[in-house]
Amino acid sequence: MTEDAPAGDPAGLEVVCLNCGSSSVKGARYRVGPSGERRLADAAVESIASVDHVGDAAASVFSALAAHSAPDAVGHRFVHGGPTLRQPVMVDDEVLATLHEAVAFAPLHVPAALAAVEAVRARAPAVPQVACFDTAFHATLPEAQWRLPIPRALADAGVHRYGFHGLSYEYVVRAVGARVLGRAVVAHLGNGASLCAIADGRSVATSMGFTPTGGIPMGTRSGDLDPGVLVHLARDAGYDADRLERLVDYESGLLALGGVSDMQELLERRGSGDEAAAFAVEVFCTRVAMEIGAYATCLGSLETVVFTAGIGERAVAVRAEVCARLAHLGVRLDEDRNEANAAVISDDASIVTVRVVHTDEDAVIARQTRALLVGGRS
Repeated sequence: MTEDAPAGDPAGLEVVCLNCGSSSVKGARYRVGPSGERRLADAAVESIASVDHVGDAAASVFSALAAHSAPDAVGHRFVHGGPTLRQPVMVDDEVLATLHEAVAFAPLHVPAALAAVEAVRARAPAVPQVACFDTAFHATLPEAQWRLPIPRALADAGVHRYGFHGLSYEYVVRAVGARVLGRAVVAHLGNGASLCAIADGRSVATSMGFTPTGGIPMGTRSGDLDPGVLVHLARDAGYDADRLERLVDYESGLLALGGVSDMQELLERRGSGDEAAAFAVEVFCTRVAMEIGAYATCLGSLETVVFTAGIGERAVAVRAEVCARLAHLGVRLDEDRNEANAAVISDDASIVTVRVVHTDEDAVIARQTRALLVGGRS
């Protein structure tokens, strides 16, 4: 755990934020008030054996962050809240039941967050808990973007595009400013990766769909596939639902193309002459560039491209290769700025401003949690 000095904002609340995955729990404690957020401490447990152990890990992280005093509230990142929960909400028994129903929409992610809620309830039952959703930012998608070309009855049952990484996109909009961004594409590129077209600070198109498996190829996730592939595997190769899920979530993407899922390792292997690694990087960069080009069409023009998350913030070569494929849109990088991970990496003659933003989903969770507590239940 690391600590900074308190912000000293007497109007602020202290919020513990928990961000749970199937193999890690990350937490942070913030003082958040009208003037902004300040991180006071953070803690994490990595390499969790299975989701069954997430609750214990979350309890450890919470205990570390609440060792000196109980927080005013706990905010949780929920990847998915299902079709009905699209805004931050106080967690009570009714909401908890709805979140359990949402497991079907994101079985890789929601159980871990639920385990964290239960762990906090067991240790600090009087502390309010708030669920914050990655899908919330994309509630502004027009119907032409969220509706899938399947029967309306399925859409009415919740089978449609939701979009994810919304907490990250919200952070970028607030950090840069909606007016400065203009018509922008934000590329959240990490082990899980997606892109979002943003106009007036709002999501108007995004690459992930019904689940966080859709969109561009990711570390181990396939991204978009011809649905006929899955039909073929189910009908002719004996794949059941569990086997298909394992294929598209754990055995595909960069891992399938290049032998490893980590982009930095792929880049190193490519430098040593590994053809499979080079191919995986090429596919990834091409798909990211294609998505940005498509969103430029959707937006009508392109003023800003933002790279964020682990790959976006650190992989200099990926940024360079994506942007080289966008030269026809007026994108030009400054090599020195890109190598230095500067805030703006485009050159002064570029029509499109290219930025690198260090995202902070926890800060958004803290802000949303305070807003809900101060303003009442949404």
